Amino acid sequence: MITTRNTGSAKEKASILLIYTGGTIGMKQDPADMTLKPFNFGQILEEVPELGKFAYRIDSVSFDPIIDSSDIEPASWQTMAEMIYSRYDDYDGFIILHGTDTMSYSASALSFMLEGLTKPVIFTGSQLPIGVPRTDGKENLISAVEIAAEKDHEGHARVPEVCICFDNMLMRGNRTTKVNADNFRAFRSENLQPLAEAGIQIKYNDALIMKPACWEGKPRLHLDLDTRVSILKIHPGITPQVVSDILCGEGTRAVILETYGSGNAPSRPWFIDMIRRATGMGKILLNVTQCLAGSVDMNIYANGKILQDSGVSSGYDSTTESALAKLFFLLGKTRDNDEARKMLDCNLRGEISK
Repeated sequence: MITTRNTGSAKEKASILLIYTGGTIGMKQDPADMTLKPFNFGQILEEVPELGKFAYRIDSVSFDPIIDSSDIEPASWQTMAEMIYSRYDDYDGFIILHGTDTMSYSASALSFMLEGLTKPVIFTGSQLPIGVPRTDGKENLISAVEIAAEKDHEGHARVPEVCICFDNMLMRGNRTTKVNADNFRAFRSENLQPLAEAGIQIKYNDALIMKPACWEGKPRLHLDLDTRVSILKIHPGITPQVVSDILCGEGTRAVILETYGSGNAPSRPWFIDMIRRATGMGKILLNVTQCLAGSVDMNIYANGKILQDSGVSSGYDSTTESALAKLFFLLGKTRDNDEARKMLDCNLRGEISK
């Protein structure tokens, strides 16, 4: 872990910690061979001198070694959460620079692991490296820093949530999905409007921003995660063997069913028998739609009603990324699947519209 202190103005308005985990944003072209290589993130103010105009104290800490976001594991989330928790009293906001491929998973996870946030935790990154002339990284980072430092009229953080700031949009992290590998608008939050939009001015949607019950003290830190969860994407031609291996195999406590439309799946007898066998074993089956927008409602069609009657739980309008993180979190809290199933139905961090 590498820490750098960047001296701010004598009239510092806010203090921000940048946590660099890895990813495209931290790359720069090596003039020797023209390849992209990580640069010293402690020199971020040299790469983005515009940050110095804010008169904020901006410090940085880097994973050592940095990691590609495709290699992110729950242990990485635990490290991020601990880094924030241990420095919570020293900063007004935290920005996590992260590769885009698993950013929504990480943002979802931290939303559950940090309970009762009173300060912003904002994920950002880029589609093009910061050392490339057309990079989107500078604008993403500048917007994230400004939002992380923003206070309301009572002096509290304007957005005390785990968010993703990308392409001028601030979105609740556990509502996002990466939708584009090539475009600067890489992330979408289809079932919840942005919490803020950065144009000529930053416009906040204050009615959507969650506030803590108490502004004093640190958040509650949850590090215990149980990752015995699988994902089964329903598709035409799915075979009994595949379904059996995932639903009824050893080593899982829960399975996310990615279903069609409003929560529908095949009604063939062998499939329903497998569903009932898995729920009879005490496993949690969570129904999440494959659609980018909309919600699961198993009361609309007969094929969905069969799932509900067979013990499948509704994921409502949850993203798959958020559902996975929520299950990791809840299964880490209790060994009782019935208790976890009840908590799964609750809106814990604004992750579902309920």
